[in-house]
Amino acid sequence: MKQASVPRGVWVLGFVSMLMDVSSEMIHSLLPLYLTVGLGASALAVGLIEGIAEAAALVVKVFSGALSDRLRQRKWISAAGYGLAAFSKPLFAIAQGPWLVFGARFMDRIGKGIRGAPRDALIADITPASVRGAAYGLRQSLDTVGAFAGPLIAMALMLAWNNDFRAVFWVAVIPAILSFLLIVFLVKEPEKKTGDRPPVPPAGTSGLSPVSWRRLGAAFWFVTAAGAALTLARFSEAFLILRAENVGVAIAYTPLVLVAMNVVYSLVAFPAGRLADRMSRAKLLAIGVAFLIVGDIALALASGIAMLGVGVILWGLHMGLTQGLLAAMVAESAPPDLRGTAFGIFNLASGVALLAASAIAGALWHYIGPATTFWTGAALAAAALALTRFARS
Repeated sequence: MKQASVPRGVWVLGFVSMLMDVSSEMIHSLLPLYLTVGLGASALAVGLIEGIAEAAALVVKVFSGALSDRLRQRKWISAAGYGLAAFSKPLFAIAQGPWLVFGARFMDRIGKGIRGAPRDALIADITPASVRGAAYGLRQSLDTVGAFAGPLIAMALMLAWNNDFRAVFWVAVIPAILSFLLIVFLVKEPEKKTGDRPPVPPAGTSGLSPVSWRRLGAAFWFVTAAGAALTLARFSEAFLILRAENVGVAIAYTPLVLVAMNVVYSLVAFPAGRLADRMSRAKLLAIGVAFLIVGDIALALASGIAMLGVGVILWGLHMGLTQGLLAAMVAESAPPDLRGTAFGIFNLASGVALLAASAIAGALWHYIGPATTFWTGAALAAAALALTRFARS
């Protein structure tokens, strides 16, 4: 029997994600220098801007997912998030001081918080169960193309235009607007046949109510726990850049570490998603976690570029094998009418874990040493590996 193909709407959502990531990463890869060198802000201001914006996005993720369940309008809630992010981009270019940059960054992250859970739930709604792994892998793959293309475009334009930050930021507006237009005009909610539409739950039994949380079921909570544990083990990718500089890579070339990692991630995510539709997802997740453990060990032992490269490639393999897969497992484990809520909770748990992990990694790096950060990551990944046996799919 011929396997179903990935729906057109998933491809469109993948390109929506890719274009927005190109825009965002063009700006974010230059933002710390823009703030400190261009606008005279302090490193403390940079940290506060990033921390507050990311914390706000985490909270919004839960509510937007629950709202999409209640209203059953996942496309338009997602479009609102992409639109808010798109219209924040010109503010970076016209800013004359840190406060407008803070407002723009806040809008951008709130937009990301709004769109994430409804978009991921919409992918599950429009995709046959037999190809959901491939669908999430495809979206993640295209999204990651934007993650490495954006900084490369920004670097090329900075070289061509003699470090003109504002000109680069204006160029970044173009893919953001295209992303918004794509989701508005080319993405459709799935058609509801007569009798398909589930009844609207009574008050107090949808969204963020205790009843809904119980309805999500044990399988969903195990997936969420595994995802949070895995994020806690992985911490911020910024530590890959720090490790590169620590082992002797010239500062100007350290961003290429993330480019290399994201290239591997992008190449692996779609094939891994297809593989997830043909084998046990729990086993595939365990393989992905094993790559992270070995990658962290390589980074802990690294004393030069060769071992650093091994660790970075293994991180990319880990990300490609696990991120789309976890999204598919969330979609499969949650009731269809609570998928938005489920993705919101999952994203919140992973986001909080990432903030905690980065703080722990920073403290270990500062007080004990770089190698200890990655040894600890390997140990935490091993603990996350133990949780994957409960992630039934």
